[in-house]
Amino acid sequence: MIASILNIVLPVLLMFVLGMVCKKTGILSEAGLAGIKNIISNIFLPVVLFSAFFNARYNLNILVICICVYFGFGIALGLGILLRKAASPFDRYMPLLVTSAEGGMLGYALYGLLFGNENTFYFATVDLGQTLFAYTGFLTALKAFDGKNISLKESLRVVMTNRPFIGMCLGIFFGATGISGLITGSPAGTIVNTLLSFISAPTSVLILITVGYEFKVSKNLLKPVLLTALIRLAIMFVLYFGMIHLLPLFIDLPINTRFALLLMYTLPAPFIIPLFMENKSQWEYVSATLSVQTVLSLVLFAFIAVVI
Repeated sequence: MIASILNIVLPVLLMFVLGMVCKKTGILSEAGLAGIKNIISNIFLPVVLFSAFFNARYNLNILVICICVYFGFGIALGLGILLRKAASPFDRYMPLLVTSAEGGMLGYALYGLLFGNENTFYFATVDLGQTLFAYTGFLTALKAFDGKNISLKESLRVVMTNRPFIGMCLGIFFGATGISGLITGSPAGTIVNTLLSFISAPTSVLILITVGYEFKVSKNLLKPVLLTALIRLAIMFVLYFGMIHLLPLFIDLPINTRFALLLMYTLPAPFIIPLFMENKSQWEYVSATLSVQTVLSLVLFAFIAVVI
């Protein structure tokens, strides 16, 4: 059992440490990291999302889970607004750090390590609601905290030009219409799945290296950062137990989906916050909080690996 756990956990920790080493030694420059992140965002991640939804099983369960996850993160945002003073004077973006989740850049990679890339459609079913929330309620709140209003047209433009979202939509189209079943059932099916698996394979390694590279926490930010991270964990804990008790009242909830929910609620807030925030006065606090949340997420991932 210990060997099985180490097989999952050690590669994650090793890649995280390797990212830190790459920064410390200068093996990887900031420009190089930006290039890697562009490759992940524009090639690997869209393929991962396409593959997950391409192979998903579509039924009423997905719709119910999507709605519940969406409104669950909306509740988390509201709680963040109520509790934001706990991170004062860094409270402007605090509510965003306790809602939504980094499913794309971390969730699929970790779930794939636990259950294999061929089973990431279980995580895709719970991530759909999170993704829709991220590009609607979450992005709207981010702009509002910057003192700006975002129009419906602008929201749609951001969503429709986002390559991972496009990859997800294409996967849903092929899967929901049954075209994926026709393809996988044909002689070309093996070739298609092999290509998708081959392209998706480096995603986990590259993401974990970038996470390790960007890890940084200043001592003067330690208190508000830790408080924000702990508040997020408490809110996610409540959401998870709410979901696993609410959803079975309406749908069947397979064990793989339960683990997908558990993993999603241990993930850090979306990494896009520093990219979209226009008020840079709290950039260091946001980045440091995401770093701490990511480390906590990896620790909890190790715990989940022990449980399964």
